[in-house]
Amino acid sequence: MVERLVSLSVGIMLSTSLLHALPEAFESQAEPHTLFAVLLGGLLAFFLLEKTAILRHSHHHEDDGHGHHHGHDKKEAGKAGWMILVGDGLHNFTDGILIAAAFLADPHLGLVTGLAIIAHEIPQEIGDFIVLLNAGFSRTRAYVYNLICSLMAVAGGVLGYFMLERGMQWIPFVLVFASSGFIYIAVSDLMPQMQRRATLRETIPQVILIAAGVLIVLALTHQAHAH
Repeated sequence: MVERLVSLSVGIMLSTSLLHALPEAFESQAEPHTLFAVLLGGLLAFFLLEKTAILRHSHHHEDDGHGHHHGHDKKEAGKAGWMILVGDGLHNFTDGILIAAAFLADPHLGLVTGLAIIAHEIPQEIGDFIVLLNAGFSRTRAYVYNLICSLMAVAGGVLGYFMLERGMQWIPFVLVFASSGFIYIAVSDLMPQMQRRATLRETIPQVILIAAGVLIVLALTHQAHAH
């Protein structure tokens, strides 16, 4: 089920960014060269953020020959669990701001942006829950902390709405930055996961679900514009 959601997320995220968010930003009064610079900067920023997270994750095992004291692996796993929570909370807070910017630019765009984020967050939250359990968190604690991190999106949305409402000129740049995140996540994270299953039996459902994600976004925006 999670693998299927990954494929659907790719279609939704790419179509939201390339067919709606970016065109909306470039149709504004903002300078195109500046918007492309933001797009480039966003892609590089997400690359560095992911690189930092990877470098900070130490995967050690007891008796691995590195001379770690007993209990070292459990302690490192606990640190990784808290790091996941902090990173997820900040990520959700940013998502809230992006959704607010999309709704301020166009309610239809806000709808598909929210859908794209939800489609990506479901498999990610499931993965985070498993990581927290492996890090020594109980099921209740892992669920509660995941819920708190998810609520950070609400805080980001409220703050983003009131901030961007007074600075509408910044909305195109936020949309481009959001698009850079969607594109980076889809291309560098989700699609490589799909490439691990290269058989025709796995590829056909992946292609169908990507197409379904694109069609969902197109249908939602077409229906919204029809009203």
